[in-house]
Formats: sequence, structure tokens, C-alpha cells
Amino acid sequence: MTGGRRRAEGDQRTGDQTAGDQTAGEETLGDGTAEFTAHRPLLFSIAYEILGSVADAEDVLSESWVRWHQCDRERVRHPRAYLARIVTRQALNAARAADRRRETYVGPWLPEPLEAADRETGLDHVLTGEAVTTAMLLVLESLTPDERAVFVLREVFDFEYPEIADAVDKSQPAVRQIAHRARAHVRARRPAAVAGPTDAQAVVERFLTAAVTGQVQELMEVLAPGVVYLGDGGGVAPAARRPVEGADRVARMVIGLLAKGATLGEVGFRMTVVNGMPAVVVTLDGDVDNVTCVEVVDGAVTAVYAVRNPAKLEWIRAQPEPPVTAGASDAPAP
Repeated sequence: MTGGRRRAEGDQRTGDQTAGDQTAGEETLGDGTAEFTAHRPLLFSIAYEILGSVADAEDVLSESWVRWHQCDRERVRHPRAYLARIVTRQALNAARAADRRRETYVGPWLPEPLEAADRETGLDHVLTGEAVTTAMLLVLESLTPDERAVFVLREVFDFEYPEIADAVDKSQPAVRQIAHRARAHVRARRPAAVAGPTDAQAVVERFLTAAVTGQVQELMEVLAPGVVYLGDGGGVAPAARRPVEGADRVARMVIGLLAKGATLGEVGFRMTVVNGMPAVVVTLDGDVDNVTCVEVVDGAVTAVYAVRNPAKLEWIRAQPEPPVTAGASDAPAP
């Protein structure tokens, strides 16, 4: 993984420590709140990267907290590994159910936007690195739930095979085979290195300026020839039901969507960072209409991801920052 494997702060485990290790505790753990809170960013990361959904990840953490609160914590020697096991198993159950639902999903499926907002939430480390980009989450979504869980635990968070085997309830040889298949699949489909928000800023500004001013040629100049536009309305909100590919088609579509939006109400926007990429939260008459992420590779826009499904915008709507109304010199996102 680009940027290296991530570890939670304070991780002191060794290679032979497994999630099932339990022994008499030397300290009184109380109700377990301190341990759960300390590891919550890691646990949310695991659940989100397996599921691609903020709401589902939060549900997994809620259920995992109940199980942690009810277990005999005085016998838990390594809370981090034990909690990761609980969360992984709950996330796998949720992933299998979600995969069945997605068989009938209307149009392209995109992960629920995860915004880099208040660092006090403890989620800032979740929002960096290749694994959280929309392109990589779409690759992970193409894996089976077991492959996804093993890949995330091994390649993203550097868990050892005994820990992973315990977390997914499989033998170590089976886990190694699953990891091998998952790595091969990801290598075959892994996207090129996506520029971070700072490196992509100038390109995104050119993209937005050309889009809002309706300059097709200028917009095409910042788009890669094979650029793709994906819109996720979930069959609830209007969105393209198939990927739109090619610089000319994407440019005309983006400009057309902006022009149509201006006829429906007052357009507002705020720049932000979503899934490790530059993004714009777009509002109509003050309500969040969509979140659009712009993917930049080698100085050109290679993908535009627009989430309009209302169910996937609830977390964004809960963020405290008010949107900024677009003025004459501003450039709202598509």
C-alpha cells in the first residue's frame, strides 16, 4: 500500500499475540470504555474499509461495544487484537448482507463519503492513504467479504496471520491463501497513485472554473482522455445509471448538470476533503444535494465520483460547517 501500513497509536503487540489470547488482568478495566475509546479510530477504519459505509461501520461499532461490554474483560490480555476480532466478525456479517442488497442496487455503487472534518473525532488517520480513496474502495468492493477483511487486516493494518485467522475464524493456511488471492486481484485492478488534496488543488481549481463557466474546451484540457464519471443515486435521486467515459462526454455532462442545477434553486458549495481526495459538498437551497470527489493522477482528472443517494449523505449533513453560497466568481461543483 502506498504510504505504508498503518498502526494505531500505542500498539505494542508482537507477532505471536493473537486476538484470542486471554489471561488474568493485572488492572481493573472498569466498564471497558477507556480501552474501546482508545482503539475506536482503528476499529472504525477496519469496519469502514470492509463495508464502504459510514452508517454500517457505526452500526458495527455499536454492536461490538455491546459485546465488549458483556465479555469477561479481566481475562483479555490484548484488548486491541480482541476488539479487532469482534469488529471484523461483525463487519463480515454486515458485508455479506450488503453484498446481497447490492445485487439489486440501481446504477453504480459508490462508497459513502467520509469527510476529513473535525480531528477531535479521532478519524483523521482513517482519511489518509491509498486504502481510503474511492478508487481503492471500489477495488476492495470487488473482492469477496473474506478476501476484503483479510486484505484490510494484513495489507492496510499489518496484522499478523495468527491474529487474522482468529478474526475471520479460519485456519492460518486458509488465511494465507485468501491473502494471496486478494493481493493478486488488487494488483491487477489497483488504480494508479492518486494525487493528494494539496498536489491536486491546482488541477481541481481549473476543473471547477471551466465547469462553472461552461467552457467545454478548457474543461477537456484538464480531463484525462479516459476520464470516467460515476454517479450514485441509488435509484432514489436522479443520477447517470451507467458510467460516462471520455473527456468530451464527461465535460459536456458536467457542464449540463451545473446548468440544470442552477434552474432548480440556489446553489451553494464548500470545498473539503473526502476519502483522501479533493471534493465539493454541493447544496440546493441549503440542503446537501451531492458530494463530488475529483480524482487526479499525473496532473489530470481521471475520475469524477458524485454521490447523490440521500442515505449516503446523512453523515455529511451532520457536519457542523455551513455551506458557502456560490457567488458570481465562485465555481460550484457538479
